[in-house]
Amino acid sequence: MSTFALGFNSICEMDYLPKDPAILVSSVNMLLRDEEFDTLEALCFAFSRDPKQIKDYLYKRGFVWSEQQKQFLRPVGSKRQSQA
Repeated sequence: MSTFALGFNSICEMDYLPKDPAILVSSVNMLLRDEEFDTLEALCFAFSRDPKQIKDYLYKRGFVWSEQQKQFLRPVGSKRQSQA
């Protein structure tokens, strides 16, 4: 189980990574941004998940992993991004 701050001094405990793609991306990006984990692999290990499966799952839903930025992104020109 991982514990991390959500803001306003509240603490949230995560027992698992969310299944919803948008919430999964948000959670993973937040945990990496806030340096709860150094790498996607370390995060996945903590939640007993395979990094390749998460990358593939999110890729099919329009997100790509950026190793340089250490976060999931929507590619430039994607349908959802161009509608925003």
